[in-house]
Amino acid sequence: MGDIAKGVLGGGWALVVGWVLPTALNLGVFFLTVAPSLRRTAAIERVWPDTASQTALLLLCAAVLFGFVLHALQTPLYRILEGYLLWPRRAFDRGCRRQRARKEGIAALIARPGGRTPVQRALLNEQLVRYPADDDQLAPTRLGNAIRRFEEYGHNRFCLDSQVLWNELSAAAPVQARRQVETARTSVDFFVALLYGHGVVAALALLALTSAGAERTLLIVTGLVLCALIPLWYRSAVYATDEWAAAVRAMVNLGRKPLADALGLVLPQQLSEERAMWQLVTRMSRRPYRDAADRAFAPYRAAPPDPNCPLHPPVPGPVPGPGA
Repeated sequence: MGDIAKGVLGGGWALVVGWVLPTALNLGVFFLTVAPSLRRTAAIERVWPDTASQTALLLLCAAVLFGFVLHALQTPLYRILEGYLLWPRRAFDRGCRRQRARKEGIAALIARPGGRTPVQRALLNEQLVRYPADDDQLAPTRLGNAIRRFEEYGHNRFCLDSQVLWNELSAAAPVQARRQVETARTSVDFFVALLYGHGVVAALALLALTSAGAERTLLIVTGLVLCALIPLWYRSAVYATDEWAAAVRAMVNLGRKPLADALGLVLPQQLSEERAMWQLVTRMSRRPYRDAADRAFAPYRAAPPDPNCPLHPPVPGPVPGPGA
């Protein structure tokens, strides 16, 4: 039982809170507001539960099923909101220009002397750090930039591409750092799942107007309220990336040394040399092997253990007493 509990409280807990729970909330809204209007159709009437317990069981099963589906589709769901998937080229370029202008505007407000309290400056800096340090990495949406800032953190500081070496970094980083990343991402997953669910339920509410009678007002109000909440959940997802960014930053900072040790490399003392080393590691992971890599990696390879040096020194025996 202890192992099962640890599994649930581990990665399974992130799945439940990040995807199953918001799916259950959206399904609850659907069952209360939209589903009664659809019961008039023959297909829905045949599968509609007869008792409250059957309805609760159906809701639970549907929440788990759709939660797992959303979790499996999380990469394309995120990419749409980030502006990388299903965005026309013109919309992508326009969004990048808008985000660049917004970043420059925030930076100009911070640089403007006087007229702002320390709290106001801190809030402006909080908005500015939600953008990647490199302007060439700007995405067309606020969520895309908020995520891109920590995706490019390792490369910007150490030339360690955490996107390419994520699995290696996750395996070598301290356990607490990995848990912080999983926990911090769960909050963003929650709002993303809630956002998409609201959009689906709002669309179904508007479609149900064609077969609605007395529930027409309820359906219109439901659709309008859910559509109004979608920008709120989007902004909440952007704000929730702050903790995610801090966790990834800690994982890169704390995981570099264990990762170098696990790869059989020695972390150089000079930052410039460390950047060169991680650039070679990233290149080695992305490109086919070439003989030039042997000479390039030579200064960073850890020396093999000395076969003449015992792994464990002999344990001294007991010291004989005076009467021995």
